[in-house]
Amino acid sequence: MTEEAGRVFREAWIAGVRKHYPGEPKPGYVAPWEETAEWEREAAAAVYQQIRQFAEISGGNTSKLSREQKGRFVAICWIAQIHKHFEDPKPSYVADWDALPDWQRETDSDIFEAIE
Repeated sequence: MTEEAGRVFREAWIAGVRKHYPGEPKPGYVAPWEETAEWEREAAAAVYQQIRQFAEISGGNTSKLSREQKGRFVAICWIAQIHKHFEDPKPSYVADWDALPDWQRETDSDIFEAIE
């Protein structure tokens, strides 16, 4: 289930990047699962599980959240994973919601809705 969860997250990320990224995305942004770093696979699976658990413990009421709230949840869960896997991450890796580019915010919101 962990690999499957991570793949679902990664596929939603790639779909969001292809939809929202202005211009041609960096190759790493749209690299397939097989080319994704191990830490990133683990992080994707973990955030997938957090979204599913959040939806479950809210009694299925995450549908009442705004797109921004859904995206913020994904972003904060991802930041926690970055801190788990990197002792001193680049500031851009742990940027708060307001500092994220629009394409990334939209992609994070899409990820939540895909998994929800």
